[in-house]
Order: sequence, then structure tokens, then C-alpha cells
Amino acid sequence: MKEIKKLFKFMTGYRRIYILGMICIILSQMVAMVSPLVIRTTIDSIIGDEPLNSKIVAGLADYMGGRYFLRKNIWIIGSILIVITILRGIFLYFKNTLSSKAAENTAKRIRDSLYDHIQRLPYEYHVNVETGDLIQRCTSDVETIKRFLSIQLIEVAGSLFMLILVSYIMFSLNIKMALVSTVTMPIIFAFAFIFFSKVKIAFEDSDEAEAQLTTVLQENLTGVRVVKAFARQDYEVKKFDGKNKEYRDKTYRLIRLLAIYWGASDFICFIQIGLVLVFGSIWAVNGDISLGTLVAFTSYVNMLLWPIRQMGRTLTDMGKAVVSVRRIEEILDEPIEILEENNQKPHIEGNISFENVWFGYDKNKPALKDISFSAKAGSTIAIIGPTGSGKSSLVYLLSRLYDYNKGSIKIDGIELKDIDKKWIRKNVGIVLQEPFLYAKTIRENIKLTDPSIEDCRVYESAKTASIHQDIKSFDKGYDTYVGERGVSLSGGQKQRIAIARTIINNSPIVVFDDSLSAVDTETDMAIRKALNNRKNKSTTIIISHRISTVSEADTILVLDKGRIVQKGNHDQLIEEEGMYKRIYHIQNPTGEFDDIRLKA
Repeated sequence: MKEIKKLFKFMTGYRRIYILGMICIILSQMVAMVSPLVIRTTIDSIIGDEPLNSKIVAGLADYMGGRYFLRKNIWIIGSILIVITILRGIFLYFKNTLSSKAAENTAKRIRDSLYDHIQRLPYEYHVNVETGDLIQRCTSDVETIKRFLSIQLIEVAGSLFMLILVSYIMFSLNIKMALVSTVTMPIIFAFAFIFFSKVKIAFEDSDEAEAQLTTVLQENLTGVRVVKAFARQDYEVKKFDGKNKEYRDKTYRLIRLLAIYWGASDFICFIQIGLVLVFGSIWAVNGDISLGTLVAFTSYVNMLLWPIRQMGRTLTDMGKAVVSVRRIEEILDEPIEILEENNQKPHIEGNISFENVWFGYDKNKPALKDISFSAKAGSTIAIIGPTGSGKSSLVYLLSRLYDYNKGSIKIDGIELKDIDKKWIRKNVGIVLQEPFLYAKTIRENIKLTDPSIEDCRVYESAKTASIHQDIKSFDKGYDTYVGERGVSLSGGQKQRIAIARTIINNSPIVVFDDSLSAVDTETDMAIRKALNNRKNKSTTIIISHRISTVSEADTILVLDKGRIVQKGNHDQLIEEEGMYKRIYHIQNPTGEFDDIRLKA
């Protein structure tokens, strides 16, 4: 089975520990086999008068004082049984310790591999996948594998060894009793394998339902502000209840299958024990076997039934582990994004050229059609247009989150696809429309890309982003903890911290993807003025819906349905009939904007 082979790959480096654990469980089983033989010998030859039929046992009895001495001091036999139990407990302790250590380390390796791989998957993958499902695969599925490795896998060796050794001892003691003791074994084996095929499907259904439940929970907690704002608590509760019921029903089906198996296997096992007791008692009364042999077979049949019955649990957990490995491999099999492609890593000044660029998320539905424009290093390009016109798609191409289908994009005369992805992303700073702040201090968030950045640069970038005074007003200043996703800050404050985090890198190309929308017009103007006054001014691309934000750009592109429908500066475009002029008059019906612009 390929999933098990993949699981063994994860165990590389810890297989010796598993082997040691298997040796310990085999030793514990060997010690356990001795107890029924000691009891049989005690009943038949120490308490009873049957001769000791083994030279080794006879020699040991003579060494301890002889049969009659042991009969008068039966506590010695009890002490031997206690020592056997202690030895078995020691071996089981080491077995559990070794298997748990190996399982924990293997699980850690799987988690590390998953996290590392997820970080390297392309942006397109993360857009289409459910976060809750990813979380569930990285947590519950890994725990399922760990449980199988720490408990069931190592038990397989012990069960197989016990099955072989107990069968050998039983047949060496009495063939007739051995045949009676194993008559139901084929039935239990067959039942276990049939059950395995059913439970694997049921577990997969339960696992998928749990993933959907996790997704609903994750979305609700992430979007709790929206839920509260629209009073959607009842709707969210009903949605969660529906997924919870689905998970309950599928898990109940799994539990029902387990109950059927354990109930049926218990019934068969009790029949087996009953057969041993009935036939063994009859043959003991008739003198065909000794009483000690009957007691030994009663013990051995329980030992024999346990691994066979345990095989059902092993197969169950193996079925769960197989499903979990498959779900994890679905992530690991996704091709990663190669960031360092051995392509060029040129010094980037910021000259940008788009020539007849076509791009679509779906090849049959292009999002950008025949886009052509150019920008000189240090200039400002503004892009405006209705929602869905392709503004953000253009930015995604520039940072190579997606690659264009046709046409050419050049940076400083070099084809974008010939520039290393990691290099271009280091040199293109993007401030997204929805800023994401980590649950860290403001200082740590601004220094995110390079913690070694000096504080003076942090303050300078914060001043450029018009957030320095706000931060100074906080009790702990730059050491203020912002909480998860920056929940303790206003939308404008989060946006400006995100701007500071981007411009601190002094990237030669900076993109504002509608990221000034959360700040007021005055702050917007102050930020743009500070950007224009910076030393080593970057090539700036501003995406916005506000005329006041784009008006001072060197070139303004008006996008509609994936095409550039107008191009020019503000003064040129308000003289033309078209979309820009219509937006201008809608946003500036009284002409007040022109006065503000002149003052600025």
C-alpha cells in the first residue's frame, strides 16, 4: 500500500527506535508465555503427582529444593509469577517510551514538512483552498497518524510473534486442544478484513465532515466583526449546527460500524473460550488431558484471541492513518512555487513596460486584454476603474504571483519572466487593500521583513505613512501589542502601519493596491506628499477609486473590462469625454476638490 510506504519515509531516522520498541514487546510477550507454563507445572507436578516431563524444568525444581519442598513453600511459585509480571512491565515500559518517542518525532517531521510545503505553494493554491480544511489536515490528521505509530504499529510485531509462539506452544502441549482453540480464528480474520474495507470509507467521510466543521468555525472567528455588525449570530449558529449534525451523523456511522465489529468479535471470542472450556473439561474428566493443561489452554486461548481481535483495532487505526496520510499527501503532492529559478537578479531602478499583455485566471475569460503602458523610474502611475476591471490583476502580474499568458512585461528592459521570482518580490513592495498585522508589537510589525532594521528607519517610515504621532500617543508607543490581525487598531491605523512596513524596505517599485481608501483625504494627501519628497524616490503605482488620490500621478490609466480605455494625466483626462470625467463629476460635483488640489 503506497500510503504506508510514504508513512515509512517519514519514519526515516527513527526506525531503529521502532525496532528497539518491537524487541521490547517481543521480550514482554515471551515473558508472558512463561506464566501459563509455570501454573500448569505447579498444578500438575508440584501440587499434583505427574512427573516433570522437561529436563530443564526438573533441573530448576531440584535447584530450588525439589518438588516436595516447593509444595510446602508454594509462595516461591507466587514469587516467580510476580517476578515474571515485573519483567513484563519493565519491557512494556520501554516499549511504550520508545514507540512514543519515535511517533512524536515522526509527527513533528510531518508537521514541519506540511508547514514548509504550504509556505512554498503558489498564491493561486491558497486562493482556492479552504483554510479550515488545511488546519484540520495539519492537526487532526497528523494526530491520527501519531496515534497509529505510537500504539498500533508496534503492536503488530508483538501480535504476530504472540500468534506464532502461542500456536506453537499449544500444538506442542496437545494437538486436539490446539485445534479446538483455533477453530474460530479464520472467521475472526475474515471478519476483520471485511470490516477494514468498510471502516476506511466511513472514517474518510467523518474526516471530511470534521474539516468542513473546522472551516465554518475558522471563518466565523475570523469574521466575527462582520457577524456582530450584521447581527448574523443566529444564522451562523444554524450553519454551524448543520455542519455539526453532519459530522455527528457520519461519526455515528463510524462508531456503529466499530460497535458491530467489537460486538460480533466478542461474541465469536466467547464462543471460542466456551469451546475450550467445554471440550477441555470433558477431556480433563476423562483423563485425556491434565487439569494444568486445561488451565494453560484457557490462558493461552485468551492470549491468542487478543492479537487476532486486536487486529480489528489495528486495521481500524490503520484505515484512519491511511486516509490521513492520503489527505496529507494531497497537500505535499501539490507542486511548489520555485522562487529561486536561477534567473537574472539585476539591479532594479524601476522602469516598467507593459506591451500587449493578456492574462486570465481562466484561459477562456481574460481578465486583462492587450494592456500596454510604460513608466519611468521614480514616476507615479495611477490606475482607476470600476470593480472587476482588472486593476489588482495587473499588480499580481508585476510581482509574479501569476504569470501573464501573452505579451511582454519588462523591468528596466529585462523580460519579467527572466527575473528571479524571489528577487522581483524583494524589489516590488505591495501594500494590500486589506492589511494583515500579526499579533505582535507595532515595532515588530513594521520590522517584519528584517528585524535588524534600526529604529530610526522605523520612525522615518512611520512618519512617511502619517502614523508616527498616533503611535506616540499610545501608552507603550511602538511597543504596543496590536492583538490578532491588529484588532486593537482602527482600519486607517492598520492601513498606515502596513504602508510603513512596506516603504521601510526602500523598494524601487511600490504598489498601493487601493490601500489609501481607509484613510481620510487629508491623511491620504499627506502620505502622497511624503512619498514624493523621499530620497531615492520609488516608482509608485497607486490603485484607487478616488480621484483625489490619483490626480497628481504622472500618468493615469483608466481600466474597464480588462482594457485601458483612457490614458493621460489629470488635466488631460478631465477634458476628455469618458469614464474618468464621469467619475470626477460624481465625486466632485461642487468643484471643491480643485481648490484643495491647488492648495496642496
